[in-house]
Amino acid sequence: MKNRHKALYYSLAIFSVTACIVGLYGTAHGVGLPTITFGVEEADTPQKVSSALQVLFILTILSVAPAILLMTTCFTRIVIVLGFVRQAMGTQNMPPTQVILGLALFLSFFVMSPTLNAINEDALQPYIREEIQQPEALEKAIQPMREFMFSQVREEALSLLTGITLDTLPENRDDIPTMTLIPAFMLSELKRAFQMGFMIYIPFLVIDMIVASVLMSMGMMMLPPVIISMPFKLLLFVLVDGWNLVVGSLLKSFG
Repeated sequence: MKNRHKALYYSLAIFSVTACIVGLYGTAHGVGLPTITFGVEEADTPQKVSSALQVLFILTILSVAPAILLMTTCFTRIVIVLGFVRQAMGTQNMPPTQVILGLALFLSFFVMSPTLNAINEDALQPYIREEIQQPEALEKAIQPMREFMFSQVREEALSLLTGITLDTLPENRDDIPTMTLIPAFMLSELKRAFQMGFMIYIPFLVIDMIVASVLMSMGMMMLPPVIISMPFKLLLFVLVDGWNLVVGSLLKSFG
């Protein structure tokens, strides 16, 4: 305990001496230590209120921007299908979640590259060159995303959401708001992902049933079939080049 007290005293002494040296040096050279202050002031003009609301809105958008971008792209379908592959093989945490998320993210960039290029050429670069204003840039940026979502959305999901949110039936795509298109697109992606997951489960389920039947016929009822079937599922997945088949089917599913 005495050693600890001595070490604490020495640390405080060194800190105090350092603070004094820094203060004397700043005073001698006319350099002040920086301070950070912030507070809430009363807005006396409408412009200040508008600026504060804009800053609050931007901060809110930035906090949910990753979720918005992921839900409006092909990431949802890809990551769900890859998760089904891991569960169907029964390998628990192999491949790790980070690997699945990384593969899904890069495949999403690959699929969305034409859309991202269109946004960059039509909206981002003109806005950086100050050729267009922010509202026009946002409108041009959302058009490629709407085209992609319209190409993947199912008619049933779109009819469901438009019937709930709109008073009249839309005559064309321009009459469908983006806030209606996004949930319809997400529902379509979930349905397609679960359909692909079901098809992935079938061959692995057949292997589990065969192994369980063999073990029952041999009287080895106490041995879990999963332990025996896992090597056969891995062997089947490797022999048919499963990753290429899954990734190829995913990419082809986006047309």
